[in-house]
Amino acid sequence: MITLHVARADNGVIGKDGKMPWHLPADLKRFKAQTMGKPMIMGRKTFESFPSPLPGRRHIVLTRDPAWSAPGAEVAHSVAAALALAGPGDVAVIGGAEIYALFTDRADTVELTEIHLSPAGDAHVPAFAGWQETARDDHPAEGGRPAYSFVTLARQ
Repeated sequence: MITLHVARADNGVIGKDGKMPWHLPADLKRFKAQTMGKPMIMGRKTFESFPSPLPGRRHIVLTRDPAWSAPGAEVAHSVAAALALAGPGDVAVIGGAEIYALFTDRADTVELTEIHLSPAGDAHVPAFAGWQETARDDHPAEGGRPAYSFVTLARQ
């Protein structure tokens, strides 16, 4: 099963200058719980945005650069190669925008955090049209943090 894990603002922004333009501890906690023990497929920029590899998960990095490598990264140069490295079982696809685009047609589910604001950004993901919402958990704005919703989408 391939699951996209996406935190997306109402205007489609997922990042700015290699970072998320918000800080939501609840989203980070949910992401950790959902990806722990699973192979994660990501792009090079996403991998490089981490201070170090995330514990308890494999980091499969899909890159066009044949010379790129980094400690803690398993390198793939195609979608097929990334999936072969992941092997059987659940796979978490964690971004960025180009990686989501490559895997959207193959994904079974989307674990989406909708961030209810419209920040400036340089990485965008379009809305997930044609998917069925199967779960939603809304959270109000609190302590300077924006309102957000945890949403699960399934392919129709």
